[in-house]
Amino acid sequence: MRRPHIRRVAIAVAVTTAATLPGPAFASAPNGPARAATSASSPVAAARAAAFAHASATGVTHGDTLRAKDVMTDPDGKSHVRFVRTHRGLPVLGGDMVVHLGERGEYLGVTRAADHVVEPSTVEAELTPGQAERKAEAVAKGDAGTARLVVDARGGAAALAYQVLVMDSDTTEAGGSSTVVVDARTGRIRSNTPNTDEFISPSLAATLRERGESVTPRTGTAAGAATGLSGLTGAAAGRYPATATGSGSSLFAGKVALTTTRTARTSYVLKDPTRWNTETRDAKGQELESFARGKAFTDGDNKWGTGTTSARTSAAVDAQYGIAQTLDFYKKAFGRKGVRNNSAGARGMVHFGNKVGNAFWDSTCGCMLYGDGDGRVFKKPLVVLDVTGHELTHGVVDATAALEPTRVDDDGNQYGEAGALNESLADILGSNVEFSANNPKNPPNYLVGEKLGLAQKFLRRLDHPSLDVLEETIDYWSPAAYDTEVHAGSGVSSHAFYLLAEGSGRKTINGVAYDSPTYDGSRVTGIGRTKATAVFYRALTRYMVSTTDFHDARKATLKAAADMYGANSAEYKAVGAAWAAVNVTAANTPAAGR
Repeated sequence: MRRPHIRRVAIAVAVTTAATLPGPAFASAPNGPARAATSASSPVAAARAAAFAHASATGVTHGDTLRAKDVMTDPDGKSHVRFVRTHRGLPVLGGDMVVHLGERGEYLGVTRAADHVVEPSTVEAELTPGQAERKAEAVAKGDAGTARLVVDARGGAAALAYQVLVMDSDTTEAGGSSTVVVDARTGRIRSNTPNTDEFISPSLAATLRERGESVTPRTGTAAGAATGLSGLTGAAAGRYPATATGSGSSLFAGKVALTTTRTARTSYVLKDPTRWNTETRDAKGQELESFARGKAFTDGDNKWGTGTTSARTSAAVDAQYGIAQTLDFYKKAFGRKGVRNNSAGARGMVHFGNKVGNAFWDSTCGCMLYGDGDGRVFKKPLVVLDVTGHELTHGVVDATAALEPTRVDDDGNQYGEAGALNESLADILGSNVEFSANNPKNPPNYLVGEKLGLAQKFLRRLDHPSLDVLEETIDYWSPAAYDTEVHAGSGVSSHAFYLLAEGSGRKTINGVAYDSPTYDGSRVTGIGRTKATAVFYRALTRYMVSTTDFHDARKATLKAAADMYGANSAEYKAVGAAWAAVNVTAANTPAAGR
């Protein structure tokens, strides 16, 4: 919590109560599976009162209002309430915190983003909203919406600012939206941040072009029974809409079963009522950030796709299958009900834009967007399973810690440890989606993007991140990580996770050979992927905030391990050893305010 962040602030705030200690598929906490709280209002009220009663620790001040974004209640009755803040009615960027309560509602501590009071020196703007909108349009090169006053508490003293949403921004890939923050006194651009999390960074795309490398993943559907999703068929004949089980011929995952909605005797929609109406639509080659404008996929016999790109539905099969598998992983492992844990379906749009070689999580749309490839570097749609697991996990991070990069350069590349941790968690949990799906046509592993057809055979890998020469991913922490591109920097925490799960040295898993080094030559013994994933997920949902860096993440995972297994457990000690093996220790923690 020592650094600024520059991503968007969440506008929609919902209070949810969730049990997110590992469920039956993952290691249980010592006192059994998680249970939901009986009342969301009681812990919220107690946490809010505690935050003001312990103002010296929480940093709240006169004029602050705390609004609950999330409530987590543990099996032992402890609660963790995530707040966003307003100051004198103005949203505070970087004002988020998590207040931790004991089983009787007593204050246990706080995890906070801003380490300073968020009151700006003045609440009188020198710029008019119109001037701020014009400045935002100029820097983001798009169409500005209405400017709203905010308090920007990111990266030092709080300042009065305008926040402006710019649509059709030329500074984002495929003309997406961007959020611009303008200093209300000086007119300085404090940040200009795309509202999408891109799987392929601008720097990687440039590297591939310079190398003359094209990415042509092998597609096609193998013969055999459909795998992957089991649907219900129990609606009475002639009563619609009804749940139905269809089959899909995907580009990358083989034949898969798809749960769909039957709307008439010979009419089906690619919408899954058993997963909160999760749906994939066709963006029709347009740069849509509104799911309602997408075209629904319909079919007459509930057999979708051909396994080739000649059928528009083939990419939709991969997307719908991947989204459903991701939702299933989070529900089975943690009891999480949807991306935002609010029992709402996930949404995806394929055929996004014209020659877009990327896939995105788009917070404006609240959905996955998949391009068809640019025809030069990327020859096929980016709808492979771990891409979907990665990008939907960005949605989970947005709904929880909302980890944000430190800065964004003029080419759209993002930098900083919190943003790198976001990318790392997306790789970690996205890889777990593969293990959960266990599809023989897409064998699970600790590689990311291995089906993209890259010359180096993968995009990133968790066991030895620096083997990724395309993004120059790093294995270990150093002070330079503070301003490293986020995909490159993600290697630090991804490596720590792999070491925690599988340990150091050589190992072969599902036919893939791994050889994970350590910073100091130490030997690390893993605790297993199931436990390691549970520790990282609990840390994300309870102990991380928008500015969490690698040293903060070490503390968060240690707290999570202590909660689950005890502070004297082998699991707790393994967490510390894994972080030390990537050179993240208590001794080399950077000074506050660097």
